[in-house]
Amino acid sequence: MSARRATADETRARIVVAARALLSAPGGIGAFTIDAVAAQAGVARMTVYNQFGAKPALIEAVFDSLAIVRVGVARLVAALALDDPEATLAEFVRTFADVWQEDRLVIRRLQGLAALDPEFAAVWDAREARRREGLRTIVARVGVPDVEAATAALYAVASPEGFEAMAGAGRPFGDVAPVVLQLARRALGLDGAAPVTLGVRAERQSKAIKSHSRNRMP
Repeated sequence: MSARRATADETRARIVVAARALLSAPGGIGAFTIDAVAAQAGVARMTVYNQFGAKPALIEAVFDSLAIVRVGVARLVAALALDDPEATLAEFVRTFADVWQEDRLVIRRLQGLAALDPEFAAVWDAREARRREGLRTIVARVGVPDVEAATAALYAVASPEGFEAMAGAGRPFGDVAPVVLQLARRALGLDGAAPVTLGVRAERQSKAIKSHSRNRMP
């Protein structure tokens, strides 16, 4: 049984590697199908389903293979245990720069698939919700007046898209990590400036839009 289990684990790992290879291939997201993953891994299509049950489980396994899960989570948890929220923020930014650089192309492709495929989107959104909550914890510890606005700003700045926009095509994320940290500190008012806020009028408009949307729901 242990030998059979080892074989199954090896097959499962090979399928995940194949999925990542397809996401990194020139064909990009257009080439990512269950049939293509099976062919890349050298297994039958049914083997992929036997290992993962359905596509969402394969997607989860691909996400679990990313550096943000393999090494990033432990670093982020340790950072949250620090007494100084500014030190926590700095470690978050360093961690994001390191782990997203390692999987830069794959993350870009996963974002593309999330925009096109509801199953990918569900997994992506769930993972991003966890990152947002971690950032919200930092914001709450800093004690800014508008936690939601500051969390939204921090979430946008310290995101894969934020790093990508600042780094451009030719620079590693580590090069722009100090800039990301500077912007994050400014959003939280840690550089002496006022922290970001929606303002009373914008907040009322936001609440009105949400209320209107709820009232229109069947």
